[in-house]
Amino acid sequence: MAFRTIKGTHDILPEDSAHWQKLERIIHHTAARFGYSEIRTPIFEDTSLFSRSVGEDTDIVSKEMYTWEDRSGGSLTLRPELTAPVVRAYIQHNLGSKSPLQRLYYMGPLFRRERPQKGRQRQFHQFGIEAFGSEFPEQDAEIIAIGHTIFSELGLKDISLKLNSLGSGECRSQYTHALKNYLSPLKDQLSSTSQQRLETNPLRILDTKNPDEQNLIADAPTIADYWTADDKIHFSTVQQLLNELNIPFEIDYQMVRGLDYYTRTTFEFISGNLGAQDAICGGGRYDGLVETLGGKPTPAIGFAAGMERILMSMDFDNNSTEHNTVYLINLVESARGQALSMANELRELGYNVITDTLRRSLKAQLRDANRIGALKAVIIGEEELKNETVQIKDLSSGEQNEIAINELVKHFTI
Repeated sequence: MAFRTIKGTHDILPEDSAHWQKLERIIHHTAARFGYSEIRTPIFEDTSLFSRSVGEDTDIVSKEMYTWEDRSGGSLTLRPELTAPVVRAYIQHNLGSKSPLQRLYYMGPLFRRERPQKGRQRQFHQFGIEAFGSEFPEQDAEIIAIGHTIFSELGLKDISLKLNSLGSGECRSQYTHALKNYLSPLKDQLSSTSQQRLETNPLRILDTKNPDEQNLIADAPTIADYWTADDKIHFSTVQQLLNELNIPFEIDYQMVRGLDYYTRTTFEFISGNLGAQDAICGGGRYDGLVETLGGKPTPAIGFAAGMERILMSMDFDNNSTEHNTVYLINLVESARGQALSMANELRELGYNVITDTLRRSLKAQLRDANRIGALKAVIIGEEELKNETVQIKDLSSGEQNEIAINELVKHFTI
C-alpha cells in the first residue's frame, strides 16, 4: 500500500519551505530587535501541566490532547499549546533569579486532535512572545507592538487589533457571577457545550461562534462594568500607549481568550483575508499562571500566533528563491572541477549558487535558472574556456556580457 500523511497533518514541500523560512527570519529578527531571546521546550510534557494551566473544562484538555501512558506509569501529552511549557521552564530553571524581567519567544509544532479545516491542522505551528516580571501597562504595549511590527514587516494587509480587559481576579469573579445570572434563564436556548460552560466557566460562552448564541449574549452585561479602579487605570494606560505608538485598535468588551489563565489585557489580531476563522494571533496577561504551576507570584503577558494562518494571509512572488541566486552553467567536461570551485567562490561572497549535475544542454539549464528565479547565469563553454572568460547573463533583462574568469569575483563583489 502507498503510505500517506496522517489525517490533520501535512508535508511542507520545497516550494513552500522558502515561505516558512521568510516568516521565521522576520520573527527571529524582530524578536531580537525588541530584546527577546528564543526558548525551545520538548514537544511532550507531563499531562497535568496542561490540565492545571489550560483548565480541565476546556475543549483542549477534555477532547483534543494526544495523551498516553508512559512505561513508568505516568501520563504524557504532546503539547497542545506553548505558554504552559515556557512557564514550566521559567520555574524549573529559576529564570526569574537571573533577571527580574525575562523576555522570551518561541516557535514550533503543536498537537490537537480537532476537526481539520482550512488553516487548522492536528499538527500545526505557532510562534509566541512571553514576558515575565512586569505588571505595568508599558509591558502590555510592548508585547502588542512586537506582533504589530511582525505583521507589518510580513506585508499583511487588512489586519486589525481587538482589545479588551478581563480585569483582576476580583473583577472576574464578580462578572462571572453576573454573567451566569443573566444566562441561566436562557439556558434552554444554549448549545450543550455552552450549557456545560455555564456551570464551569461562563466567560467562555462569550467566545461562541454560534450566531444564535451571539444574539443571546448581545445584551449581556459587559466586564467593563466590573473593573476595579486599578483595572480601569491599567487598561486606560495600555490604550494611551498604543495610541502613542500609532497602533490602531478597537475595543471589544465581549472578546475573551479560550484559555482559563488570562487576566486584564487580552487582545487578538484579526485578518480580513481568512473568513469566519479570522484570528491569526491572540494573547493577553496571565499574572497568576506562574504561581498556579508552582512558582513565585510573577506577572506575565504574551501572545501566540498560528503560522499556517499567517502564511495563508501573505502574498508571495511566483519564484521561491531569493534575489541573490546565481546559476552556474558549465558545458565543458574538462572544466567541471573549475566550475565547482568558481561556485564556491561566489558562495563565499554571500550568493546562493546552483550548479547543474545532470549535464543538461544550455537551453535546459537556462530554463531551470528562470524557473527558480535566479538573478544571473554564469556560462562556461568551449570558447569561454579557451579564452579564459565566462558569459554573464542577466536573466531579468536578457543582457549578456563576457568577462575574464579572473574578474569574476570582482564583478560580483561590486
